[in-house]
Amino acid sequence: STNRNKQRVKVALVHEKITNQRNDFLQNESTKLIRENQTICIEDLKVKNMMRNHKLAQHIGSASWSKFFDMLTYKSVWYGNDIVKVPTMYPSSQTCSCCGFKNPLVKNLAIRKWECPECHTKHDRDTNASINILEKGLQMQSA
Repeated sequence: STNRNKQRVKVALVHEKITNQRNDFLQNESTKLIRENQTICIEDLKVKNMMRNHKLAQHIGSASWSKFFDMLTYKSVWYGNDIVKVPTMYPSSQTCSCCGFKNPLVKNLAIRKWECPECHTKHDRDTNASINILEKGLQMQSA
């Protein structure tokens, strides 16, 4: 019917607007990161496998991780920068960024903050992982 087609077009326009906003954000952020940094270290995530997790799939898909990593890769070639991919199985969030102690109790994703039993440093899971990924990436690059 005509009304159904009108509504279908309205919904399609909203979806197109969201897609355009996401693409614009990804383009701007990837360009900004590449221009500001000579080397970018990222975790080599298997996004396709992560999409199989029904609890995370919608959020991962809406963030367009694969597209963002692809943009970083081709823009790094344009600007002559380096992208270092740290292996997926590297325990970045489990390792203390201060003393290097590997805490197996932090495997649980619900634990967002933890204290190292060796050096008693308090860590935020994501910040600690980012520091460890940077260190590992720079180590891989120099080797």
